[in-house]
Amino acid sequence: NRGGGLSAQLTRWRSDKTVWPHLALDHTLPADAAVPVPVPAQLDRRLAAALEARGITTLYAHQAEAFEHCRMGRDVVVATPTASGKSLCFNLPVLDALAREPTACALYLFPTKALSRDQEESLRALMGAAQLPHGAITFDGDTPQDARRAARERAGIVLTNPDMLHSGVLPHHTSWARLFANLRYVVLDELHTYRGVFGSHLANVLRRLERVAAFHGSKPRFVFASATIGNPKEHAERLLGRDVALVSESGAPRGARSVLVYNPPVVNPELGVRQSYVKATARLSADLVRAGVVTLVFGQSRNVVEVMLKYLRDALSKERIPTDTLLAYRG
Repeated sequence: NRGGGLSAQLTRWRSDKTVWPHLALDHTLPADAAVPVPVPAQLDRRLAAALEARGITTLYAHQAEAFEHCRMGRDVVVATPTASGKSLCFNLPVLDALAREPTACALYLFPTKALSRDQEESLRALMGAAQLPHGAITFDGDTPQDARRAARERAGIVLTNPDMLHSGVLPHHTSWARLFANLRYVVLDELHTYRGVFGSHLANVLRRLERVAAFHGSKPRFVFASATIGNPKEHAERLLGRDVALVSESGAPRGARSVLVYNPPVVNPELGVRQSYVKATARLSADLVRAGVVTLVFGQSRNVVEVMLKYLRDALSKERIPTDTLLAYRG
């Protein structure tokens, strides 16, 4: 085990003649300081107290900006980096609305079941700390019948996915009359995943959702959350069909980052064939593991992930690194 952490491993790569010539990019991005702002005075005091109990006495600038857009009745898209606190950008205005209106409801849409379940857990914890009586529940194909009934009849926040909304909720909107009549917010997370034909389908589902809500007498506001993409405002507006306010300047802190792009060497010059990127990834990942760096590797398919895992375990089999520390997650 070489140890030394990331800095030591980067130094080794930069002096390694089998790695350095194939780095197409080696760039360091500076750290960003946090931009804190006071918790909005308009936020319900129970919710503010729940945040303070968690040690949150200020918000990041983009969280407060999103809250203000929602308070003014605008649809909004938040496009800030990963781990910048986007959840509070939509949870605060939604929970504030629920705190002020006992019958208010909200609908959360996530592309995967796992995201819905994670968000449900954190939402319920925050709602409990703020003493809000509204329940939150995930409604998907795995939801048992009694829980489905509770979602229709009592839940303040229903978390689901576009497919379930299309096939399990909208066709039966009369059974969901309470939700649609009191619908104040629709939250759409992971906006950047809805592109191409899938995005076109979702755009039609959102229009259908608005028509059903209007039939029951409500006009919900939409809050979109996206990873940093080139056109978040235009993308959200094409999905929704009207103007959307943009929040894109993150107020969250971020440490310095090294960005390296490795281009595998050519092994067949006549045909322009390069070394397998899967083997190259496993080799570089093994270097990081030996250096004691926590590493996350992405693959283009489940099969590629399994192959890279095997290569990585084989490369580290003779070293004192437990194999159960090298795991595959098939997302």
